[in-house]
Amino acid sequence: MTIEPVYYKTPFGSEIKHVPYAPIAGGETSRELVPDTAQDAYYFRSLEDRGICLNAPQIEAVRHHQGPLLTLAGAGSGKTSVLVARTGYLLTLHRVAPENILLVTFTKKASMEMQERIARLPGISRSIANRVQASTFHAFFLKLIRHKGHAQDILGADRYKQIVVKKILRDLQLHDSYQPEDVLAQLSAHKMNGLKPDQWPDRTPEEREINQIFARYEQWKQQYNKIDYDDILVIAHDMLQEKPELLAGLQKRFTYVMVDEFQDTNYLQYQLVQMLVRKSRNLFVVGDDDQTIYTFNGARSEFILEFGQTFPGARTVTLDINYRSTSSIVGLGNEVIRHNQKRKVKTLKAVHTSDFTPQFFTPATTDEEAEQIIRQIQTEVTAGNRSYKDMAILHRTVSNSRAVFEQLALQNIPFIPYSMGDQTFYEHWIVKPVIDHLRLAAEPRQFDAMEAAVHALFIPKDKGMDYIWQQEKLQRKKYPLIHLNTYPELKSFQKDKVKERVKLIKSLATIKPTVAVKKIRAEFYDQFLEATDRQAVTSHKETIKETLDELEASAKRFETAADFIAFVDGMIAKHKEIEQLHQQHDADAVSLMTIHRSKGLEFPVVFLIGASEGILPHSTALLEAQKAEAGRSPSDRGKKAARPPARAAGSAPANADDGEAALEEERRLAYVAITRAKEQLYIASPAWYRGKKTEVSRFLRDAFAAARPAGAAAAATAAQSKRPRGEAAASLPKARAISPAAPSPKPTPAAARAGEVTSREMTLAWLCTDTNCKAWSKIISYDDANQSEKSCPLCGAAMRRGSKEVQTRIQPQYY
Repeated sequence: MTIEPVYYKTPFGSEIKHVPYAPIAGGETSRELVPDTAQDAYYFRSLEDRGICLNAPQIEAVRHHQGPLLTLAGAGSGKTSVLVARTGYLLTLHRVAPENILLVTFTKKASMEMQERIARLPGISRSIANRVQASTFHAFFLKLIRHKGHAQDILGADRYKQIVVKKILRDLQLHDSYQPEDVLAQLSAHKMNGLKPDQWPDRTPEEREINQIFARYEQWKQQYNKIDYDDILVIAHDMLQEKPELLAGLQKRFTYVMVDEFQDTNYLQYQLVQMLVRKSRNLFVVGDDDQTIYTFNGARSEFILEFGQTFPGARTVTLDINYRSTSSIVGLGNEVIRHNQKRKVKTLKAVHTSDFTPQFFTPATTDEEAEQIIRQIQTEVTAGNRSYKDMAILHRTVSNSRAVFEQLALQNIPFIPYSMGDQTFYEHWIVKPVIDHLRLAAEPRQFDAMEAAVHALFIPKDKGMDYIWQQEKLQRKKYPLIHLNTYPELKSFQKDKVKERVKLIKSLATIKPTVAVKKIRAEFYDQFLEATDRQAVTSHKETIKETLDELEASAKRFETAADFIAFVDGMIAKHKEIEQLHQQHDADAVSLMTIHRSKGLEFPVVFLIGASEGILPHSTALLEAQKAEAGRSPSDRGKKAARPPARAAGSAPANADDGEAALEEERRLAYVAITRAKEQLYIASPAWYRGKKTEVSRFLRDAFAAARPAGAAAAATAAQSKRPRGEAAASLPKARAISPAAPSPKPTPAAARAGEVTSREMTLAWLCTDTNCKAWSKIISYDDANQSEKSCPLCGAAMRRGSKEVQTRIQPQYY
């Protein structure tokens, strides 16, 4: 039975049923706001002739001359136009020499676009525009250190760096313990947070071990005269501290500094900026604290929140008109983000209206979610409404994209998986060893797959495989892994483990793959991953569990291990074909990417998948919140966590690993995803995830929450909030009237006397399709939700998945 997608104007279980709309911005622009009698009228008239009509806050920012200014640029608010127009204003109105302006961006593409647009401004020639220093942080400071004699080659390609680290890991016999990309990411974090080698954490054996890897990598670069991008900033920072005359020269030249995407600035970059503007104080930054989603790269929303403390007397201008999205999309974004406490308060307005509002749906599983999205894409393209390149599918983590990737590939829809890199889900270091054990079940003599089994027996992979090959030359075995029984370095208990492993592999061939994956995990793999703390240094344990749970969900669709492996190999081959689309400029293909990767982009149509508890917000953030709650005293529980004290200006960032900070960043991710959509937004919230029931994301539920009543109803609300999250969600019935929120039910006198109140809530259910039959049954298990069809126990008619409103009684809670 094909489940057709059913969309609603509000999320499943929402308390209010109306769509939030952003206020519509007034239509006044510089044409009305800047009279011809104004001294700078000729500049704005020239901009208008080129189609650049600025609104009131944009005009205020463009006119800013001296001193620090924070420009809070909401999503889609035209920040690039402001940066370009302000540059032209300095050049034209204030006669600032182009050589005195430094415009810092985060990508080479952005810096080139800035320079192109500056050259098209009135009264500015190409030669003048080229003399403005528009550059990325790394390009600017590379030029500086090159000028001062640093001629090292740039080690830029991530793949090359990973190969170098992989060799170091092999030399240290640690190649089975760490992933090169994780090692490099952690080293980068240390450097961008201003930590020197003697300040690297070394409390545990694992931290000291990884510091040894870092040291070897640094030695290798020095030996071969290489530096990487992080080194550019570290060398420049040290150089400016050690050579005050060099810093003074830069300060004298660059009297006006502008920084784009300020919310993405890390500690070291911010330190460099502060050094450059220490004398002039002419710093103009543009950013949005609501879009700070790169804290894992060192970005800190505090840099915006504490800008006035760092630069006393700084002005703030808020660009609050969104020119990208419709008013209902902007309105949803406003309602989601306003629940963050640690932010600059702002409400975006919109200029575009549409009858189409954000659409919500609740598929049973992530696989059903993928099927419904692909069906919607096919419908739009077949009808001629959209091309593939108009659409983007956004997901929280790479593992969350597994089902969508497969459906896109199976349906032959052109797409580009931007965030997957050169590996599929099944080639991920966490997943591959499990797949390899399934391969051995189907083909015991597959030696490439055998390496994973050797490693998972805590035997050095290279030595173990060499021994197996030697013994194979002497005596061929159906299960070559059994040769390890005579491996001279093994103790008797290890030989028993080899026998158990061979027995396990034999058993996997005759059971369903999902059972096989569970068995592999239960008998050795989960324990193997937990047996060393090394992975915990670079990878969160909850992420490992999530990835393996997703593998189980994938395997559930197949009857035999051989069928599953054939499917996996097909996906790997398909991924290699898809990679070619990356090389095609402006390919007509759906964009599949993480929310992080999507920041700064926009699409006519956006599908946000996985808007459920445990996905968005991610389980790691929920765990952080639980730890933070557990660490607070009983008397403080239930109260809002106090904000940490503000750090001294310029100090290194404090550890932001508390629950509130983690959840607020997750909410910012949801906000970024929503505000990528220009015209159409679809949000999916799977009802089951990792085999467990889950709720619609709290970020959506909070956005559609009614104002809390007082008295007994308030007690009921408190009682409801105490229920574990993850108790409700499902595909909704096909017909549901969208009506204004109904008033909360009042308790009857008898109920009030009994100290209880009633509450209505939606529950997942199978509903009879026969209009004369009122039968329904509550869905209480993942398997029940995942059924493709079901017959009514009363009349025998087909049943469909949907929901049922039920009334419950709730005892008030007293504290």
